[in-house]
Amino acid sequence: MSDINQTTGAALQKKKYIVPIGPQHPALKEPGHFEFTVEGEIVVDASIRLGYVHRGVEKAAESRNWTQVLYLVERVCGICSHSHGTAFIQCAEKLAGVELPPRAKAVRCIAGEIERLHSHLLWLGVAAHEGGFDALFMYSWRDREIVMDILENFFGNRVNYSVNIPGGVKEDITQEFIDGISPDLDYLEERMKFYLDLINTDVTFRMRTVNIGKISYDESASLGATGPTARASGIQRDIRVDRPYDGYDLFPITLVTDDRGDLNARFIVRIKECLKSIEYIRHVMAHIPEGELTTKMPRKIPAGEYMASVEAPRGELFYFVRSNGTEMPDRVKIRTASLCNWGTIVSSVAKGHRLADMPMILAGIDPCFSCNDRMVKINFGNRNPEIWTWDQLRKYGNNFYK
Repeated sequence: MSDINQTTGAALQKKKYIVPIGPQHPALKEPGHFEFTVEGEIVVDASIRLGYVHRGVEKAAESRNWTQVLYLVERVCGICSHSHGTAFIQCAEKLAGVELPPRAKAVRCIAGEIERLHSHLLWLGVAAHEGGFDALFMYSWRDREIVMDILENFFGNRVNYSVNIPGGVKEDITQEFIDGISPDLDYLEERMKFYLDLINTDVTFRMRTVNIGKISYDESASLGATGPTARASGIQRDIRVDRPYDGYDLFPITLVTDDRGDLNARFIVRIKECLKSIEYIRHVMAHIPEGELTTKMPRKIPAGEYMASVEAPRGELFYFVRSNGTEMPDRVKIRTASLCNWGTIVSSVAKGHRLADMPMILAGIDPCFSCNDRMVKINFGNRNPEIWTWDQLRKYGNNFYK
């Protein structure tokens, strides 16, 4: 009997089980379906299915004029709305041969860094909550309210603030704004230092993040990771530095990197980026150029194609825009940072870790599901939706441009 029990126990230990999470799950702030294959408590394989919040934004852009599309793409992601608007309108401005006034460039940079503060603080709370650190979640979201108040006072809205317009910006940096934001920046700087110290010294937090979810430099490079996820693995890549846009050539910014590649490094990189953003906002406000906020843009954008990349809070945000010379774009293609970073989870990071670590590892790349869900093909013969593989999409794209 003892031998039978031992044999049965050994067989059970080797058996693999699939644990589904989502698409509706308390741990997910947006819907996504994950399947983790486990042996005991250890994850040995992972898969993901997205597409639950596809809204047809790219197709909708083809039936709206350039100004309407600007407001549309800002709603791809509420947390990165300025980045989406900036990437799109850059394409239109370059096709039209328009050069922005220096002051407008500086305002766009300030807006982008305030948005980065907002995004990173929101992420800090979500990631902490996934690990059970609810005190840190409440602290960070309390401080996030201060950033959202800044956005509201500056732009009029807490999200989707629409500072960009074709050919410039619609809001100015006044002395009143500078005087009002300065105490808030001082407070936020102290809070970031507090969070940095907590992440480096709290024993429980370090147990949940150090050597958890490691992505090596080579893995990060080969899988196409971007943003803080890549920089936490030692990759020195940032669109603001590599290909400066808007005011980042006038006011350069320095990179924040870490070479450990684990979950703890991803926390540290983002918080240090917040400190850099605060420093950068102060510098630009102190040296903001004089001049106009806008330059004239034509209603009809000349025919042509342009590609623009901006450094959104989650990483490189890429836009391809094609104009046919009318008041409406012919094609708008969006590739977000989250789409690049998902590969790190399903290919390598999840494997070998405990199932209990998965929520925090997933949150560690700061995923945005709405940003990912770009395309679904409808078979008009039977009206059934069809999810395309990457290879199918690649072949379709090659045939389209022949």
